Parts: sequence; C-alpha cells; structure tokens
Amino acid sequence: MKKGDSRVLIMIRWLAVVVLIFVVFNVYTISRTNYVMTHSMITKSQADTSRSVPKSISHQEKHVTAKDISCNRAHNFYDICSIKGTTVLDPTISTFFQMDPINSSPQKPLVEKIRPYARKWENFTMSRIKEVTLVSGPPITKCQVQHEAPALVFSAGGYTGNFFHEFNDGFIPLFITINTIFPDQDIVLVISKARDWWVSKYSELLRAFSKYPIVNLDNDTSTHCFPSASVGMISHGFMTIDPKLIPNSKTFKHFRAFLHKAYGQNRKVQNHLSVSTPKKSRPILVLLGRSGGVGRLLLNQNEVKLEAEKVGFSVVVFEPKARTPLREAYALVNSSHAMVGIHGAALTHSLFLRPGSVLVQVVPLGAEWVSRVCFEISARAMGIEYMEYRIKAEESSLTEKYSKDEPIIKDPVAFRGKNWSPKIMSIYLKEQNVRLDLVRLREYLKEVYVKAKVFMDKEG
Repeated sequence: MKKGDSRVLIMIRWLAVVVLIFVVFNVYTISRTNYVMTHSMITKSQADTSRSVPKSISHQEKHVTAKDISCNRAHNFYDICSIKGTTVLDPTISTFFQMDPINSSPQKPLVEKIRPYARKWENFTMSRIKEVTLVSGPPITKCQVQHEAPALVFSAGGYTGNFFHEFNDGFIPLFITINTIFPDQDIVLVISKARDWWVSKYSELLRAFSKYPIVNLDNDTSTHCFPSASVGMISHGFMTIDPKLIPNSKTFKHFRAFLHKAYGQNRKVQNHLSVSTPKKSRPILVLLGRSGGVGRLLLNQNEVKLEAEKVGFSVVVFEPKARTPLREAYALVNSSHAMVGIHGAALTHSLFLRPGSVLVQVVPLGAEWVSRVCFEISARAMGIEYMEYRIKAEESSLTEKYSKDEPIIKDPVAFRGKNWSPKIMSIYLKEQNVRLDLVRLREYLKEVYVKAKVFMDKEG
C-alpha cells in the first residue's frame, strides 16, 4: 500500500470512531432525558394523589408544597397545623411566616388557615374563633423577640366562661397536645382571647403548662421568632384522654396529678370561700349547690344536707362562682371524701377529687347520655368511685308542665332519640328542676358513706 493510501485509511478509521462516539452519546442523552421526564411525571402524580388523603401528608407533598408546613384536617373535633423550622409570628395579622433559606427559589407560597379551637363540628362557634395563617414565605418584618422554645397556639374563645368547657375544650386538649407533640419539652403559649380575668383565674394552671410568659395574639404588636410552631389542639372527645393515642401514654390520672402540681402543692391557702372545712372525724361530703334561673336546681337542698348529716357525713355546701379562686376550690374538694351534685358545669370540680373518693351524679330526666360523657367517663378514668342517682318522674319539676304519660316524661330516651338539639337541651337542662325523694336518697347515701369511710380511714 502506498504511503498516501495509508494516511487516508487512518483518517477514515478515526472518523468512524468519532461518529460512533457521537451516536452513542446522543442515544444515552435521549434515554436519560426520557427517564427523567417519566420519573418526574410519576413523582408529581404520586404527590398529587397523596394530597387527597387527609390523614397523612407524604414527604413528596411536603416537598412539592412547602418544606416544613403540614396540616392534619382528618378529625371531627379539631384541625392542627405545624411549621417545622424557624418561623416568625406577626401577631398584628395573626400570621406565621416560614423561614426557609434553603428553598429560596421564587414560587407561589403555600397558605394554610386554621381556627385553633377543639369544636370543629360547630360552625357557629368556630366562626367566632380568630383565624391563624401559616405562610411558606419570608416574613415581611424582622424578628423583634427571639424565643428558644416552640410556640403552641390556641384560642381561649368559644364557650370560655363555662367551667366545664374551659376544661373540656381547653385545658384537657392542651394537656393532650403538649404530651403528644412536645413531651418533655418547654413551650411558649400563644393565645387568642386570653382575657385578663381568664389569665388571672387560671394563672397557676397556665404556669404549670409553660414557664414562659403568654404571647397574647390579640394585643401584642411585636414580631416573635420561634424554632417551630404548632397551631391548634388535639381532642380525644368529651372529657377523654386516650393513652393509646399519646406517645408517652398519659391518662386521666396523669392529668389529675398535673392539677395537683398546679394547685395542691403544700402551700397555705387563704380561704375566701363562704364555707368552712370541718375536722375529719367524719367523712366530708361536698354538696354542690345551684341557684338562679339556670335550671337543674335542687329544690330541697337543705333537707338533702340534713339527710346526709344523719347518715354520718360532715356536709359542706359549695356553690362555685365564676370568680371562685381555684386554689381554694381545689383545697376544699381535694380534702373531701365524697361529692354529690346535679349534672352541670359545677360537677367539673370532680376533677379535684382524689382517686378513691366517691362521686354521686344526680341525673335529671333526659340527661342520661350527656351525664355519662361529661362526668362518668372521666371520673372512672381517674379512679373515682362513681355512683349515679337517676331521678324518677315524680322527682322532676317537668311533671308540673307535662303529663306523666307523655313521651317527654315517660320515655325521655325515645323522645330525645339521637337529637340533642337546642330545644331538647332547653327542656331537660334549663326548664327542669329536681326535688329528691329523701327516703330513696337515704339508701344511696348509706352506700356512699360506707365507701367514703373506707377511703377516709385509708387516705385521711
């Protein structure tokens, strides 16, 4: 072969190699592009699908929407949202801004709104609860107050002012939420509708929940920075703490111990109550009184008191008011051995009874279900000896208005059905008063006395 032909052959071979490399590279590039596009479409599809599942939010959804904001709206009693990561609160507009220096690419911010009160099913009540906003964008103002502990946001609105609801809708869900989300961790309480009288009344209990000053969402004007935030409270139902739903398995007995921590530490209590605590030579029975036009009055209260004294009790008539100091109420009830009262908000003081003491709930006509869910379940969960005195038709004032043969008297359960409407509630809870049959009551009181005496001899 000639020298010129050899050079041409070498050039042809090199050109073939270059063409082959070019073809292989383009095939690889096209394949890789198709794979990435396909994988991206699958990922997006999975993320979109996960949004339709209310009980959980996938990692893909968090990545697609906002890195650290998530909400759980799957429950009937409550919604709850959280920001995992540094956040700035502007209380003047009730808004938390997510601080996310990693994800700074311009995109439409995620906005979540929530009303942090545990009565989600009541539209009218919830409409009066201040809405809190969470935004996945940079704050519009700089931080003025720096906190080391995370924020827990809730409303003290709704039915606040009613002692039962202050615990059922407020402090019990607060206890559950802290032990579910922030176990063994300090928090800062951020509260809307934290009125002065409410903060004053529950100051000791609020300090037991958090050692930090409250951030008032209604009148604070400074911006606050938190390492994270949760907005809303978890409820397990009416006066219920389900240990299976709490990581550290807290129960109602733990809540009762928490109340003792707040109110029962060995401190001298100046008694401003219009009652005197008797000496413990006899079991002490707290008889809850009611007055005014609120319904469910005990019309023969004095006779009931005398009957209990004949059985062997030292009886203290206790009629709590809105501004009754809770430390004094706790000291009275915690020192007693039994409590008797008609179904009503005042029976919430049974939370102050010691485990092993006796609670007698007088159940008016038609109030069987509400009596069970409001006070029986919690009493049994705290280890209290629960007894129930269901009145008969002749003990109800409703017989003065309705015939004994009418369903409203003869069969309240059938009359009420599953409908606990405002009209039904008004009949059985507001129009009805009670005059107890003293002969029948005496047999109950004898049994209560035996249990209370055993408890007194054991616990003092």
